[in-house]
Amino acid sequence: MKTSLSLFIMVLSLGLVSCSQDQGQPMQNQTSIVSSETTSSSQDEATSSNKQTCSLTIGFDVWAPYQYVDVNDRVSGLDIELISEVTDYMGCTVDFRQGTWVSLLEDLRNGEVDMLLGASKTESRESFAFFSEPYRTEEFSLYIRKDDAKRAKYEDIASFIANGSKIGVVSSYYYGDKISSMLDDESIQEQFVFGIMGELNVARLLDMDIDAFLEDNFVGASMIRRKALGDYIVPHGFTVNTGNIYVMFSKGSVEPELVSQFNQVLTSLKAGEEYSAIMQKYAN
Repeated sequence: MKTSLSLFIMVLSLGLVSCSQDQGQPMQNQTSIVSSETTSSSQDEATSSNKQTCSLTIGFDVWAPYQYVDVNDRVSGLDIELISEVTDYMGCTVDFRQGTWVSLLEDLRNGEVDMLLGASKTESRESFAFFSEPYRTEEFSLYIRKDDAKRAKYEDIASFIANGSKIGVVSSYYYGDKISSMLDDESIQEQFVFGIMGELNVARLLDMDIDAFLEDNFVGASMIRRKALGDYIVPHGFTVNTGNIYVMFSKGSVEPELVSQFNQVLTSLKAGEEYSAIMQKYAN
């Protein structure tokens, strides 16, 4: 790696705080960002101590390729791999709790879930959550039926709205300031159809209940590929960049010191080759 993380072990062992523990699906971390250099016995003891005191519950919404359950019934995905690198190095044991994004936000607010991944930072969320440093960026695309030549000619979301089209979105997702303003506009609000997950929008589009839907680029491509729907659903060409993506920590169960330690390890991970390898793995 370009930046060694061996110095962090002693720092983390002195300051790591205990986090709440809930029932969930355990996953053994498969990768580690610890360097191959031999560490001292005192460092090994510190890491062992950390694993006994730091326990985190991560909520996840099935959102391939970022977060999903694989064929071996293990929680996997781009976000899971990246963040597991950090929590594993910190010596934290991790349990997973599956839910919808809406329900998980409420669980985080109540301190029943410690962390949520793949989050955009908003003022309302900052009232009940700490945010990590950003760990990736996000862009949404608009998807339409492949045979919809009429809507393929529309330039943007405003054109869809002006022509009475219905657009599928997921409740409580952040699509950027411009789309958020549209969602709050009562005069056009009825043209957005809300659902609890992106998969529902695929079915609605095919059933012609909606005319388009917004979805993350990676997720949209993954859904279409997995369901072999390339002959039926295509990207329209309109995209929305929502900016940086963060980890959310519950203010009800996580101390600021742990967030600070998490950020230190995350910064080192992003500077190394392992981060690039994980990102490239899911880009292909």
